[in-house]
Amino acid sequence: MQERGARVWLELLRWHKPSGRLILLIPAGWSLWLAPVGPPAWPLLLLLVVGAMAVSGAGCIANDLWDRRIDPQVTRTASRPLAAGRISVAAAVGLLLLCLLLALGVVLALPPGSRGLCLALAVATLPLVLLYPSAKRWFAFPQAVLALCWGFAVLIPWAAATGSLAGGWPLALCWLATVVWTFGFDTVYAMADRADDRRLGVRSSALSLGSGAVAAVGVCYGLAWLALGLAAASQPLHWPFWPLWVVAGLGMAREVRLLHSSEQGLRLQGQTGGGFYGRQFAHQVQLGALLLLALIVGRS
Repeated sequence: MQERGARVWLELLRWHKPSGRLILLIPAGWSLWLAPVGPPAWPLLLLLVVGAMAVSGAGCIANDLWDRRIDPQVTRTASRPLAAGRISVAAAVGLLLLCLLLALGVVLALPPGSRGLCLALAVATLPLVLLYPSAKRWFAFPQAVLALCWGFAVLIPWAAATGSLAGGWPLALCWLATVVWTFGFDTVYAMADRADDRRLGVRSSALSLGSGAVAAVGVCYGLAWLALGLAAASQPLHWPFWPLWVVAGLGMAREVRLLHSSEQGLRLQGQTGGGFYGRQFAHQVQLGALLLLALIVGRS
């Protein structure tokens, strides 16, 4: 039965789950606080937050439209609005178009010096955002497609703040950190669905990497931490950045150890551990936010 009210719309957009939205905003913050122009102006920051929320919502709706016949067969996603028939396909498409229009409005509201480049980047990311949900049907590592989508969360804010992509190593390293970090945490997220995905013939990096998934996640987290540190070292940052950076690195190492121990235990018990993987995802939000805080205090 279809529902009315704000709750079902918020669930379709995933705005009722802040972790998924914050994990997109965090790399945008890394980019803004690494840019040579210094900390961003509040109007620009507000525009980028609204734009990220709109694009994130559009991606979630596109994902649910693609998967509306698969999601009912997956434990974690069976209660989503489209999967459960709580909202119509037509209504979901209408909200998707509204999100895309809102994102376009944000780009058009950017300063004239950066508007054209940001519009080009937004157009370039749109196919990836809309096609990512289909990648699990034809690509062994769909999390890599999502990681490339997340990379634009670095490029667009940088372009908005500076008017160009001439960022050299700081921009390249921030982009690399974002891409590998995203691949890592989304591989962990996919671990919760391995049994359902295997049964349905759906692909994921968690399945494709097999017993090497934990090691791959560890490499991704380590590279992200190191790349962000190198990007920070190439910019004028104050010393408070470094203790927080070290703490974040230790936290990521701890998460990998916990993941390894949990995988061994769950394998012996024949369990899936869905709740554990959700907590791992939430911890990455916290650690990414800690790295952003390190950049903010380092540039203050």
